[in-house]
Amino acid sequence: MRDIRPKWRATALGSAGVLVTATLIAGAVTAPTASASGDSRGGQDREARGAAIAAAEAAKTGIDWQDCPADWGLEKPIQCGWVTVPLDYAKPYGKQIKLAVDRIGNTGTKADRQGALIYNPGGPGGSGLRFPRRVTTKAPVWANTAKAYDFVGFDPRGVGKSAPISCADPQEFVKAPKMDPVPDSEADKRAQRKLAREYAEGCYERSGEMLPHMTTPNTARDLDVIRAALGEKKLNFLGVSYGTYLGAVYGTLFPGHVRRMVVDSVVNPSRDKIWYEANLDQDVAFEMRWKDWEDWVAKNDATFHLGDTRDEVQAKWLELRATAKKNPIGGLVGPAELIGFFQGAPYYDSSWIPVATVFSKYFAGDTQALVDAAAPDMSDTAGNAASENGNAVYTAVECTDAKWPTSWKRWDRDNTRLHKDYPFLTWANAWMNLPCATWPVKQQTPLDVKTGKGLPGVLIVQSERDAATPYGGAVELHQRFKGSRLITEKDAGSHGVTSLVNPCVNERVDAYLLTGKLDGADVTCAPHATPKP
Repeated sequence: MRDIRPKWRATALGSAGVLVTATLIAGAVTAPTASASGDSRGGQDREARGAAIAAAEAAKTGIDWQDCPADWGLEKPIQCGWVTVPLDYAKPYGKQIKLAVDRIGNTGTKADRQGALIYNPGGPGGSGLRFPRRVTTKAPVWANTAKAYDFVGFDPRGVGKSAPISCADPQEFVKAPKMDPVPDSEADKRAQRKLAREYAEGCYERSGEMLPHMTTPNTARDLDVIRAALGEKKLNFLGVSYGTYLGAVYGTLFPGHVRRMVVDSVVNPSRDKIWYEANLDQDVAFEMRWKDWEDWVAKNDATFHLGDTRDEVQAKWLELRATAKKNPIGGLVGPAELIGFFQGAPYYDSSWIPVATVFSKYFAGDTQALVDAAAPDMSDTAGNAASENGNAVYTAVECTDAKWPTSWKRWDRDNTRLHKDYPFLTWANAWMNLPCATWPVKQQTPLDVKTGKGLPGVLIVQSERDAATPYGGAVELHQRFKGSRLITEKDAGSHGVTSLVNPCVNERVDAYLLTGKLDGADVTCAPHATPKP
């Protein structure tokens, strides 16, 4: 369920590929209206009280905003600061961790300002600190919203600057080539199972104190503390991909604290889907979107020369994959690295041209372009550390959030069956998630996402053919959050819709964030423009 962006898009990180990747008044502390997940009502109440205590303290303390550290890559006038939260909300006066936050003020007048808009880009494991750069870089689709809101980003617990966790040595984690994710034998499966078990053990050895508390409900509680530290009575939130599940959990735990919430490219919040079944659904949707991309490549054969039918393009993919399996390209790019690079195309339309261009260059005799695009840069120690950290957080949150099957027979049966019809991602996704089968800390029961008292109308945005978060997730959340509205981008499949140029979507997002206005009924929009080579 990982949100990824390939190398040429420097705004986030990650891989869905193979395992290798109004303020609370001081003293007036009241528990949220809904309780957290836990094993007992007492435990839930303790966490709810702990969250209220932490938020009240943050409201008194505020944030000491300063110029951002030079090595954070965040230019003025963006400011950075820290918010302190409990590691364990059941023990609010126990060990504390610091969360990195940043902001840029609204671009309009003082009268225009409606508060802070807090962002989460997904993952789990993605950093939101680059969100204020949508203002400094003058991203046009956000210009109207920026007039009214401070843009606020943060590193969730365990991510980046916020008490980062680790599961492996970063240089070892990115080293290539990795084992082919598609097994040829039982021996291959045993080898991958060993890697997954060792990875889970590494998470415990390197980050054991943090692991039991790396959950979506705890990140939602952190979000409420950040809200209070900002001096905001209620939360304005934009969540993309996994950020939609964070928003759904926040809206369930703190319904009366929500002012405006936009969720874009929605994780299915059903308890039955978090997280094992959600990843199986992802495999099916990826195959659909992979074929969409192959059709587009075939239509543009005059540019890419990879075949003028989907079958011909697929044959080129299989040829490339077989070549890389026999002799890794440049000694570094095997089938695992190919998946890590090519999955960008099913994820994002903005990746269609770059991926197809590299693919085309390879068959025209330029292998270096593929090596440059798909192989790890072992000299990029900071980037490799960020990649390893992102994968660690992804694993920790998904494995701790929910109970996963422990029977290898079930994993083998389900993924063998899926691979027959949906081969592009299935086994790579399975190995990435398999550490959850031997996870060394207690796995929680997912929250029952639902409408609570005071929850306003939520705006849900979803493309119909999204690979990473299939469309059914948006429908499910729409049903659970009463009064929400669903905008569907029909015949489109890019992951993350709100930042694309589509006036039908952009104007409604602006209207909601600026006025609170929702359409009287759900809306279907035509797709945004298809990429043109």
